[in-house]
Parts: sequence; structure tokens; C-alpha cells
Amino acid sequence: MEEPKRVLFVNSEIFPYLPESDISSIGRYLPQGIQENGKEIRSFMPRYGLINERRNQLHEVIRLSGMNLVINNCDRPLVIKVSSISSARMQVYFIDNEDYFHRKALYRDSEGVFMEDNDERALFFARGVLETVKKLRWKPDIVHCQGWISHFLPALLKNVYRTDPIFADTKVVLSLYNDLSDERFSDELPSKMLRENLGKEDASILTPANGINLAKLAIRYSDGIIFGARDINEEVDSYAKKSGIPCLPYIEAGSEDKSYITEYNNFYDKILN
Repeated sequence: MEEPKRVLFVNSEIFPYLPESDISSIGRYLPQGIQENGKEIRSFMPRYGLINERRNQLHEVIRLSGMNLVINNCDRPLVIKVSSISSARMQVYFIDNEDYFHRKALYRDSEGVFMEDNDERALFFARGVLETVKKLRWKPDIVHCQGWISHFLPALLKNVYRTDPIFADTKVVLSLYNDLSDERFSDELPSKMLRENLGKEDASILTPANGINLAKLAIRYSDGIIFGARDINEEVDSYAKKSGIPCLPYIEAGSEDKSYITEYNNFYDKILN
């Protein structure tokens, strides 16, 4: 009997850990639906400081924690926490680090300013997910990236981790939203990318270092694109459609109507076949 396909969800937001939104709702219900369609799933998100650990019953997974990740020449401890959504029969893994994720905000400070280390937070998150999946010895057939903070992962997976047997045959599906386009990262981001062992061409895509170009980098290393919002930034939309990568048009993902799950599941199968 053929083993079930495995889908790794890398989410920026999941309800109920964060307020309900288009992204967090899909982060919550899509993995459950895909699991009910016969696939194995794992879900990851950052452990933002806004998440109430006691109410959501997060606890550290000691056997997965303890590693240090070097981001921009600094060692950062990687802490893995987990919580269960019992009604969905699924667990959610959280990537945590005191320096990056204990502040009581998502991406902007108390004055509404985009945090200057958001690029490093995203790099840490992507690396943390990939290293944890290696420790789990869980070989995904598809990695589905949702939300801008997951956008470094496709490039890392297809370059830095491409020789690892866990990821050798993994396909990447990328959902595009309107969650970052106008924001700017540190001007040092291209040099940080080189320190991550990515090539000069990849680093040059991130000049200027903004959300649009980060989305382009993610598209470049994806095997399938899902338009998760009705109105995507025009430049990103055009880049995705001209890439030649299979694309799934926008499907409204209402909290009541879960028909989009069938379409997403069929899209996964198309990418794998």
C-alpha cells in the first residue's frame, strides 16, 4: 500500500493563536482538511510574544530544542514549542527565540514602525523550521509557505538544504497575499543572504530589500503558486504569472465554505505528479 503524501505547512499566522484573518483562518483549517483528505501534515508558525502560552497550552519540546542558529554572525538559541488543536486532531509547532519573538507585537513596534530586524526574524524562522523537520526525520513531499515571514524558506530549501535526503525531492507551494509589499528591510539584507550561503544572483534580487523582491525570490524557488488574496501587488502578480510555474487562481476561503480545501489538495497532487 502506498504511503500517504506528506505536507509541511509553514504559516505566518494560525487561528486561534492569533486573531482570525484570511491567512490565520487558512492556517487553521487547511491543514485539518488536507489531513482529512488522507495526507500526513505538520504545521509551524513563529511563537510571537502576543501568543498566550498558558491559555493555549504551549510547552517546550526539549528533544527538539537546544540548537543554536547563526544569523548575521550571531548565535541564537532555537527553542521549539508545541500545542494541540484537539478538535482538529493536529499539533502546531512554534519556532521561538527570546531575542526575536518575545516582543508583544507581530512585525511593527508600538509606534507602528516596521521592525528593523524583521529580515533576521524571517531567516531564523525559515532555518528553524527546516532544522526541526530534520530532527523529526519527517520527509515532506510538499512544503506550503503562507505569509511573508515564510518567504526565505524556498530559497534556503532549494539551495542550502538541497543535498539533505529529507528535502531532496520536496516540492514548494507558495501562497501569495497582500501582507508585506510596501515594507523595506535592512539595506544589509543582500549581504546577510550571502552569509546564508545563497548566491550573488539571489542576493541581487533583494536590491532594493523590500517585500516585493522577497516575494519574487520565493517565487523563483517554488514549484506551484496559489493566489491567496484577490488583489495581489501588480508587480508580484506579473512576476508569478510570467514565471511559467503552475498557478492556482484566487479562491475565496470562507470560514463556512471549505470547498477551497479540495482545490488546494488537487493542486498539491498536480504538483507531485
